[in-house]
Amino acid sequence: MSAGERSPDAAESAGESRLDEEPKGPAAPRDEIGLGGEDLDDFDDDFDGPSPARRSRGRRYVIWAPGGNINAGSVHGDQHVENVGGAAGPGGRRVEAHEGPISALEVLNAQAGFAEPEWFSPALAELDTGVLFVVGEPGTGRRTAALNLLHRHTGGSMDLRALDSDVDLSSWRPTHAGARGYLVYGLLPEHPLGPAVIANLRRLLGDADARMVIVLPDEPDLVRSLSRDLHVSPVRCEPPPPRAVFHSRFASAVPSAAERDRLLARLEPGLLDELLTPELVPAQVAELVAAVSGAGDDGPGLTGLRDRLSFLAEDEAPDLIKRLRDDPDGLAFLLATCVFEGLDHRIVSEEAERLLVLADGRLDSVLPERGDGDGDGGRCPSPRRDGPRPNPRFVFRRSLDDLLWRVRAQCAPKEVRAGSGYTYAVEPVRFTRHRQGESVLRHVWRQYGQLSGLLTDWMDNVPAHERELAEPVGRVMGMAVGWGGGRRALRHLGKLAGSEHPTSRRIAAYALGMAAEDPVLASEVKHHLSAWSRGANWRRRSTVGYACGTQFGASRPDLAMRLLRHAYRGREGDEYAVATAARRAVRELFAAGSQPTVFRSLAGWADGEGPEAELSLWAFPHLLWEPSWFQEQLLTVGEFTERFIELVRRTLNDDGLFEATRNSLISWCRTAAWDEQQRAAVETLLSALAQDMRHGVLRLFVEMDRDDTPELAGRHIARHALDAWRKGEPRQSTPASAPGEHHEHRH
Repeated sequence: MSAGERSPDAAESAGESRLDEEPKGPAAPRDEIGLGGEDLDDFDDDFDGPSPARRSRGRRYVIWAPGGNINAGSVHGDQHVENVGGAAGPGGRRVEAHEGPISALEVLNAQAGFAEPEWFSPALAELDTGVLFVVGEPGTGRRTAALNLLHRHTGGSMDLRALDSDVDLSSWRPTHAGARGYLVYGLLPEHPLGPAVIANLRRLLGDADARMVIVLPDEPDLVRSLSRDLHVSPVRCEPPPPRAVFHSRFASAVPSAAERDRLLARLEPGLLDELLTPELVPAQVAELVAAVSGAGDDGPGLTGLRDRLSFLAEDEAPDLIKRLRDDPDGLAFLLATCVFEGLDHRIVSEEAERLLVLADGRLDSVLPERGDGDGDGGRCPSPRRDGPRPNPRFVFRRSLDDLLWRVRAQCAPKEVRAGSGYTYAVEPVRFTRHRQGESVLRHVWRQYGQLSGLLTDWMDNVPAHERELAEPVGRVMGMAVGWGGGRRALRHLGKLAGSEHPTSRRIAAYALGMAAEDPVLASEVKHHLSAWSRGANWRRRSTVGYACGTQFGASRPDLAMRLLRHAYRGREGDEYAVATAARRAVRELFAAGSQPTVFRSLAGWADGEGPEAELSLWAFPHLLWEPSWFQEQLLTVGEFTERFIELVRRTLNDDGLFEATRNSLISWCRTAAWDEQQRAAVETLLSALAQDMRHGVLRLFVEMDRDDTPELAGRHIARHALDAWRKGEPRQSTPASAPGEHHEHRH
């Protein structure tokens, strides 16, 4: 699945709700309260402040005293004050279940004033299947509708639970006997779904008499993959008309018809029609309802309603900044008020002054008039006076929207991408016209000679820790080889290939691969890579490894495997950088569709005694994470079946390789539990391994026997082999189950 939602949508009072942690108010005044040891996790950048919910260990005092300063009893350790009155908006932000039980209050809030959209009844019928996918834009009421669907379909049950977006539904199962409904808010790319997983989910939910709604963003690629790969029909969350949402929520908030008429009569004539535009989403309608229904006789009234609605604030922000561009004091006070809204005006003023000093002139739109001697300590009087001039350090110099418009680019919708063990969201900048960036770079490279040197120096010095920048920079430098003369540019790439910085070597690898797409330059690129792979310079040999894992190697798998064989010299000291690059390249080549070429090379190397044999066995377990080709070999008894089983047995019996091989194979068994073809392949492999019960296979079978996964394909084979081994019986064939048949032998 291509995307999910790690971060929930903007919070709403109703409509769609936000999956958030506890609301954190502005920082307390430092001169009024002692702040203690808050922890800042340097690795995850997650602030773990002294929230009462996190710190409670038993009895807890809850005191409601707006504007009060209360200390109950003795004080031990930290104190913390949260100011949530002034800035929170109408009603504040509700805390909702992120993972765990959904409170009855949350369900009741979702029901209050819920306006049924047209798709609600068909979705209710679709939920009969056990699993329903709902897709929609932020703020359209997806979560509120999902809670109403679960509540309605389960006969009014309040026992509902929320699952976090990083849950792996392939191994999940209902664990709470009374829970009747589950809400999953987003899915992450590292846990893709398949038809077998969905079928198993429906079976598990049916056994538990429960239902599940999975809420996802409305992305075309995601919707197509759901329909194509999972054979499900996601329901698109189209909100009801804003006026219907308003009247439904208004009637719930103000039950008295006479009171509703009185409040509406206080509005400016035509204001409600002006605000209830078709583009208004339920989250924004909910804010409007809260503002209208909360205006009592003693309140500020409804005359300034338009100025108080947050969904109109975004349109006014650019004008507010524009008015203050030439006022550094005003800009500093604006930013301080944004951060410390709700605190005493003296604190806001003090923080604005501190920001102004820290800015060191960066909030000044123009530099002051320079007189004689200014800027050089008065040692060299200037023959003339310069007037005010634009300040290049001004932080509000250009807005992102203005820059995007001027270069004919745009920010694409948010995308969720996978990192090393985590996911993150990006809003990528893309040109409006296809390949416009390449055209601009080619033009300036050819037409402005001095600029090419500046761009080269700029790209050569990419920060070492920014690995994701290596591919785009390398691509541009590779194209530049063809723009500016091949031989000289390739010599420059040779310097990058020998750099002490891994990022520079990756840039060189991508650049060489891009340059090799030019038939004239391809032979020269291959010549350099071949020479580097046999040389003594380990940095250049690691560049060879990186290059073999790019499109260059994928389009020349035989050459890539030969280069990797020559480049690998072991894993000691500096050679480990070469080894890891080579192993990654082997896996990339295998995943790119060159499985026969890669496996044939590895199997041949494994028969030798040199470094290539070590590379073969070290890389092989990592290929098992791409199981489909191996499983096809097992099912069809293909050309490589016997060699594959032999390599599995060898890596299991190697103490240094056992763990990596074991992890891959047990992952096979877990996934195969829900797929007949995969189960047959797994059982074929395990039956073959059971014929030679040396220590590695024995360890694998023992861990399979003890694994706490309820459904594990092939566990009966492992237990049968272990029973025979314990009894001293001669080894004999343990037949795999026929397709559609599942055995589970238990002690």
